[in-house]
Formats: sequence, structure tokens, C-alpha cells
Amino acid sequence: MDKQKLDLAKKYFSGFSKLSFDERLDRLTKLGAISIEDKKFLAGGCKMDLLLAEKFIENVIGYFQLPMGVATNFVIDKKAYTIPMAVEETSIIAAASKTAKWVRDNGKITTHIVGKEIIGQIQVAKVSDYAKFKKIILEEKNKFIDMANENVAHGLVRRGGGVTDITVRAVERGDGEFMAVVHVFLDACDAMGANIVNQVCEYLKEPIEELTRETVTMCILSNLVDSKVTHARVEVNNIEKKLAEKIVEASLFAQQDPYRAATNNKGVLNGIDPILIATGNDWRAVEAGIHAYAARSGQYRSITSWSFDGNKLIGKFEAPLVLGVVGGVTRLHPMAQMSLRMLGVQNAEELSRICASVGLIQNLGALKALTTEGIIEGHMKLHIKNLALGAGAKESESLILQKRLEQVLKETKRISPSQAAEILKEMRLKESL
Repeated sequence: MDKQKLDLAKKYFSGFSKLSFDERLDRLTKLGAISIEDKKFLAGGCKMDLLLAEKFIENVIGYFQLPMGVATNFVIDKKAYTIPMAVEETSIIAAASKTAKWVRDNGKITTHIVGKEIIGQIQVAKVSDYAKFKKIILEEKNKFIDMANENVAHGLVRRGGGVTDITVRAVERGDGEFMAVVHVFLDACDAMGANIVNQVCEYLKEPIEELTRETVTMCILSNLVDSKVTHARVEVNNIEKKLAEKIVEASLFAQQDPYRAATNNKGVLNGIDPILIATGNDWRAVEAGIHAYAARSGQYRSITSWSFDGNKLIGKFEAPLVLGVVGGVTRLHPMAQMSLRMLGVQNAEELSRICASVGLIQNLGALKALTTEGIIEGHMKLHIKNLALGAGAKESESLILQKRLEQVLKETKRISPSQAAEILKEMRLKESL
């Protein structure tokens, strides 16, 4: 572990949430998380040229901005990180930072990845002779791999990637017959690889049809990448036994009940999606892959699990997280580029391991809150600022209104927009007397 960097992170992130906007930027600059140019860009409101938007999508009418913050206190695989997160939900960054500090001071986060390849699919919807089709493909697969690498994926091959394997699957049609599906495995290096794997599959369509005399009906990547799975592990030492047991029981609930698992996994993605958005990655593809992986047993389950061993709480995350740090929006969007510089990631796998870690930490924070103070007090306390804003409170009224709402929450365990509006009305009436 680089002790100097860790000490700096502890120093500059101490009391970070209580600083002004300018003070936060100053500290991030001193920490080396952002450059002087990044600081000027952020301080100027992150204004972006509409011509850039025209390059991303059609029918452009403007930009939709999300608040962007940083999660603090993360030490992953003995390396300190500043985590950029673009998100609108009040409690996410606060919960991630608070829980990361708890783990940093009382445990550790470690990660690894199993597998390297993404998957492309070539479908023959109505195969006349599956056994013959499979035999031909497997006999010729090395030839197909060489052709694809030479003519389509040569750039990846130069960087140590490219097509590595081809397999064949029989998939039931539901009418007593089978379709044939060719899986093309490709190491996309530091790209998400969607475009290149689609191009490889399209390229192989013609030679496959010529050799097998079967008709290819579709070529497309798969977002269920069970050939490349990211793992994160959290250990918390000397945890109170009763708290650990509550978290373990909450974890079991999410493992066994799909209704709970859906909400549990959404909470994990509360930590992952904001990083994907900040770095310009395809969060929709990642979510699709995670949800499919969560249902691989035939029942939708949690992608995290927690256990208690002696005086140690152990959490595990396991799911595909196929990300990119080159190409597409990650290369063109100035906020995405700044986020990647802030993280200091060297490759796509490192970014994947960071996301898995933040997702697992977010899950721990949520389970701890749910099994102690409860969702209402924990979540709504952080939501009070939004309620004050929604009620129309001026800056001079906001802090007083927030304190009043906190008292109501403490006494009644609930607060609402109508209560905020009513209290603000009373405050103004008293002020006018």
C-alpha cells in the first residue's frame, strides 16, 4: 500500500461533505484527483458544446445534467481511490463514503476477475441437422478464429486480444425442435467490445453458411458475459455479533426470495450505475448482464452474499461487469475523460473491480441501515434537503426547515412533502407577525 497516498486521502477527505463547493475542488486538486484545467471546467458549470451532443445522438435539443459528486474513503486492493459518481438520489454518495470509511478503518476490500472474453452469438433459427452443423463448426473453428483475427480483430490482436474460441450450443425452440447458436469468444482488451464482436459475428456469417449450407438468421453480442466475472470481497473485523447476524439474515433473505433480491440488487447498482454514467460506460448493458446472471440458477437471486466467521463479517460480490476505458463516449465526453483521470485507472479490468467494490460497499451500508435504524429514518434523513427545496424554502429558511423536519422524523418516523410545505408556511407566518 502507498502509505503516503493513503495518508493524503485521509487528510483531504476528512470533513469533506461539510466543505463548500470551492473548498472541495481545492482539496481534490491538492490530492491530485483533478487537474487545474478540470477545476476550472467544474467551477464553470461543466458547459458543453451542443456540437458534441450531435455526434452522440439524433434529434438533439440539449443536455440533461445529473449532479456529480465523489465517494470518499475507498481503499481497494491496498490502493486509495477518489470515486466519481453521477447520480440524483440523495443518500447514495453519503452512504458509500460512510461505509467505505468503516471498512477502511476496520477491514479491507479485495478483488479479482475470472475470465477475459466477451461473447458474440451467431444464430441458425431452423437448423436442418444440428449434429452435422456442430461437427463442421468445431472442425473448422481454428480457421474461423484465424480469419476473424486477421480480417476484423487485427487491432485487438496487436494489443494482446482478439477472438480466442468458438463453441456451439443447441437451444430448444419450444416446438420440439432446436436452433443452433455459435458462441464467439473475444478478448476486447480495454474496450467494452460491443461493436467489434458484432463485426466479427457478421464477418463469420458468410463462411459459416457456405460450409454448413445452413442459414444464419441473426448475429449479435450477448450481455450475459458469464465468461468474464468480477469478484469483490469485503472483510470487516471485530464487528458486533448481533449486527453481523442481522446482516447475514438480511443477505439470506435476498438469496432466497426474488422479491427481496430485486431490491437488494437495485441497491448494489446504486453504487455501480453512477460510476458507469460518470465514465461514459453503457450502464444498460451492465444492468442487463447482472440481472441475467442473478437468475442463472433458474431463480432470481442476490449478486451479493454475507457471512459471519468468528468476529469477522465477510461480504462477496459476483457478477459480470464488462466495461471500457477506450472508445465511444469514454473517449469523447469531457466528463467521462475527467472521471477516468480522477480514478487513475490503468485498464478496463481495474474499473470493473472498482465498480464491484463500490456496489458491495453500497450493499453493506444499506443492509446495516435496514437492520438497525430502518429505511425510513436512514433514507429520509438524507432526503430532508430535497423536501425543503421542494417546499420552496429560500436559502435563509432551508436550515431551519430541515431541523424542524428532522425533529418530526424523529418523533413520528415519517415525513412528507405536505408536512414540509405546512411547516414552511407556519415559519413564514410567524416571521410576518
